[in-house]
Amino acid sequence: MIIVLKHDATPEQVEDLRCWIRCHDLDVQTIKGDHQSVLVVIGDADRLDVSYVEDLDTVSYVKSVSQPYKLAGRAFRCEDTVIDIGSVKIGGGHFAMIAGPCSVESRRQMLSIASEVKAAGASLLRGGAFKPRTSPYSFQGLGESAIPLLVEAGRANAMPIVSEITDKSQLDLFEEVDLIQVGARNMQNFELLKELGRLNKPILLKRGWANTVKELLTSSEYIMKGGNERVILCERGIRTFEPYTRNTLDLSAVAVVKDLSHLPIIVDPSHATGHAKYIEAMSLAAVAAGADGLMIEVHDDPAQSKCDAAQAITPDQFGQIAQKVKAVRAVISAFLTSPVGYAIIFQRQCAEVPKRPKGLPC
Repeated sequence: MIIVLKHDATPEQVEDLRCWIRCHDLDVQTIKGDHQSVLVVIGDADRLDVSYVEDLDTVSYVKSVSQPYKLAGRAFRCEDTVIDIGSVKIGGGHFAMIAGPCSVESRRQMLSIASEVKAAGASLLRGGAFKPRTSPYSFQGLGESAIPLLVEAGRANAMPIVSEITDKSQLDLFEEVDLIQVGARNMQNFELLKELGRLNKPILLKRGWANTVKELLTSSEYIMKGGNERVILCERGIRTFEPYTRNTLDLSAVAVVKDLSHLPIIVDPSHATGHAKYIEAMSLAAVAAGADGLMIEVHDDPAQSKCDAAQAITPDQFGQIAQKVKAVRAVISAFLTSPVGYAIIFQRQCAEVPKRPKGLPC
C-alpha cells in the first residue's frame, strides 16, 4: 500500500501516522519526492482500514500495490533513481563504465590496469578479492590481502572501487570499498542482503543465472527494506540450452527493468558471453537497449589470468570498445533530441492511439 501525503502535512502528523501503521505489525518507509511525499506500507496491508486512512487530514489518497517489490517498483517513484558513487553517477541518464580484472592478483597488476582503463574511459575500478568458484580447486582470490591493493589502485587514479562480497562476515573488510557487489550466486542470500540493507553504501546486485526479473527485483527489496535504497541492478546473462556462450545475455531484461523499476541497471557482457570476441558487440547492444552502464573484465595479460581468462580483454581492446560506446550514445542522444527523431517518436505514439469507431460521439 502507498499512502500519498498532502503537501501541508506536518512532520508530527506524519510520525503519528507512521506509529499507527507500525502498531499493526507493518513496516513503513517515508519517501520524499520533489513534489510530494509518500508512505510505503510493507507487509499485509489488509490489516489497515483503507477508508479510515483516506479520511485522514494528512492523506491525499491511498493506492494499493500488487507487486511484491514496492520499494523498487515505479508505483510510488516514477522518476529514475540516480546513484552517487563518489564523483560518479549511475542512472537517470548518467552512464558509467566499470573495468578491471576478474580477480586482484598483484599490486603491479592493479596499478597498471587501473591507470590504463581510467585513460580509456572507465569511471570505476573493479577487482575481485573473494571469488566464489564452482570448483573448490579453482583460484578463490587473494582474500583479505587483495582489498588494500584494490583500494590503493583506485585512490591513485581517482576511481571508486567495486568488489564482490561473499559472506556477511566480510562486512568489516569492505569499509573502503565504494560499491559492494553481490554476485549471481548470492542474489538470494537473504541474510547477506538484510545486512547490506543496514549500510549507507551503494550495492551492485547481479541477477542469478537461473532467476527471473521479478526475483531480481524482490531480492533488491530485501536491501531497500532495510533502509538502503542505493541499489544498482546488473544483467549478467542467464543459463539456457545454448552452448556457444557461457550464458545467454538477456537484453530484454534491461527494457523490462526500466519499465517496472526506477533502479538503474547495468550489463556485464563478460560473464554473459564468456568469450572476449563477443564483448564488443554485446556492449554496444546493451547501450542501445538503454543500459545505465557496463562492467567489463580487463586484464593486462589475459592468457595469464588466474580466472576467466577466455572472457578477459586487454586495456587496448577496452579503449576501442569505450570509444564505440561513446559514439553510439552520442548518436542515440542526437536522434532523440533532434526534430526528426522527435517527429518519428511522436508519429509512432500517435499511431499507437486507437482510432475512435465511426458513429460514436467524441
